[in-house]
Amino acid sequence: MTTISTATGAKVKLPKLIAGTAFTLGSVSEGRIMALAAASPPKSKDPVDRATVKALKENYPNIAVPEVDVNDVDPASLKRRYSLVRVRDCVQSDGTTEDLVVMRGDMDAVLAHSKINIEQKTILKKNAGVVIRHDWRPLVIASAPVENDVVGKFTVEGFIPVCPETIHPVVAAGISSGPAVWAPVRIWSASLRFQHWLNVAVIFILSCTGLFILDPFFGPSPYTGEGIGFLMGWVRLIHFTAAFGWLLIGLTRIWSAFMSRDRYLRWPSMWPLKKKEDVKNLGRILQHYTFIKDHAPLYLGHNPLQQLAYTSVYVACGLQMLFGFSLYSLYHQGFFIWNWLAIPAHWVGIPMLRLFHTMLMFLLWMFVIMHIYLVLRSESLERHGGLSAMINGNVWVKRGSQPVDAPMVE
Repeated sequence: MTTISTATGAKVKLPKLIAGTAFTLGSVSEGRIMALAAASPPKSKDPVDRATVKALKENYPNIAVPEVDVNDVDPASLKRRYSLVRVRDCVQSDGTTEDLVVMRGDMDAVLAHSKINIEQKTILKKNAGVVIRHDWRPLVIASAPVENDVVGKFTVEGFIPVCPETIHPVVAAGISSGPAVWAPVRIWSASLRFQHWLNVAVIFILSCTGLFILDPFFGPSPYTGEGIGFLMGWVRLIHFTAAFGWLLIGLTRIWSAFMSRDRYLRWPSMWPLKKKEDVKNLGRILQHYTFIKDHAPLYLGHNPLQQLAYTSVYVACGLQMLFGFSLYSLYHQGFFIWNWLAIPAHWVGIPMLRLFHTMLMFLLWMFVIMHIYLVLRSESLERHGGLSAMINGNVWVKRGSQPVDAPMVE
């Protein structure tokens, strides 16, 4: 316990706190957020200062604790649930220095006085909700530049989960730091990995049964006089059941694009060419894939070429579902939904729609073959663990690397 004196002279015992793994919105690394949170006067008795300083020293030993003068600290109060700390000559990840004011405190209070867009706010609150459900409290961090003693606008950087040591005597495992040269960085959530492998299984089933419906390649033949029984009926049943399962997977992916707390899964990531540099990186990646350049820009998530390919596949899968259900609806036109879905079949004709449906299947399998090749190529050349990432969710990145889509890995 830490004992402090109040303004009236009364002694108050404060609980000892522990700090968990920092969450970043992507502009700075987890270590830098922890450093901003740990900015405090030397030998501060504030439990939050002690917890964040300890976590920074233990988990990010290469990042120095930003020390500040006691006169540069404006502590939180009951009326203002955040503190303000001026950090002079704060060392950035690129070695430069900058004067900053760090805002640290309650989530709603910090958000009310900081700059943050709706998408980032949604992601922040969803991730904060997770730590709250596990009895932690998010200490939200925002920073503002100082020029000529004028404080600029505050920008939310992320949060540090904190809680009394009596609740969590041991900090949760999983902090990606340490002396190793390579660091595991969690990218893909369990839900996305589950969807990925479920997609693999469903597309395989749909393709096999679809090929059989197109041209039965096993079983008794009607031309030999054998009874063929209900084999085609069973194959069609499996095909239609898998199709409805695939539709459900697609709907959950759409839901996660708007509701997920993972910024790599949300809808803005579907279109990666947001600025001029993204277009240049797309050209550099194409040159790397065609063996013109040895190295490509580093991305933790999907690079622009990959994301454009996956977004195109989403569109192709959507069309494939539409064509398939349009053919299926021809047998159920007594209901208005099926009547609506049958419109493409009536427009282009059943034979042409079946041809489109079959061509899309082969196009999707061309993508699958290319996808497998590029994953294995990346695994052998770049060593980032792209193949295992769809099993454990982690990619491996050398410490000190600067990804295009994330802060420096420290």
